[in-house]
Amino acid sequence: MLVLASAAAAAWGWFTYVQPWVSTRAHTARLLAYLPDPAAHADWQIAGGTQCPGAPFLLPTSGLVGYGYGDSFNFGERHQGLDIFGPDGLDATLVYAVSAGYLTRLPGWVSTVIIRIPRDPLDPTRQIWAYYTHLAGPTGASFISADFPPGTTDAPVAAGALLGYQGNYSGDPANPVGIHLHFSIVRDDGQGHFLNELNIANTLDPSPYLGLSANRAADWSAPPRCASQ
Repeated sequence: MLVLASAAAAAWGWFTYVQPWVSTRAHTARLLAYLPDPAAHADWQIAGGTQCPGAPFLLPTSGLVGYGYGDSFNFGERHQGLDIFGPDGLDATLVYAVSAGYLTRLPGWVSTVIIRIPRDPLDPTRQIWAYYTHLAGPTGASFISADFPPGTTDAPVAAGALLGYQGNYSGDPANPVGIHLHFSIVRDDGQGHFLNELNIANTLDPSPYLGLSANRAADWSAPPRCASQ
């Protein structure tokens, strides 16, 4: 019995901590091949503002889906969304609203917006939130549309509305992240507020909303794209 329990614990540890980290290393290798010349890998990219067949949401931006939901960059950590690396430089690759909803930008947010979607298309009994970040340059110069200044609360947006442009803001000017959009689906707390996106338990896999297979259990032998592509 003890042997079975130990084997089960080992399998759980592999699936939860080790396997996502190993997979992420392969994703990084593809990303390093893409970044020097995105145009040479146009067939790896998704097209922002379009809709995969049968998907309820639009794709939030263009580029390579470099990292997926549940990936691990460090042992014990899991990625809460998708990282999409655009083909252009700073402040150049457009970012779109995936669905109609109500946008909030907290006063301190230089690179982040979140859209309240009152009815989850995959579960109409609940409200969800579409979260976007890294929409600023390394020093915090915001690339968010001027239509959404800091302090914006519940501003109506249409599906496909321009939200801003991809950036590389990390909060530390000396250590910017690569130019990309981090996109997540965040759970509601049941009282009309979004939960903390940093905890993966507070998020949902964006894959079925976008019509992509882009979580840690997916086949990443080719970059995630619409099923018809």
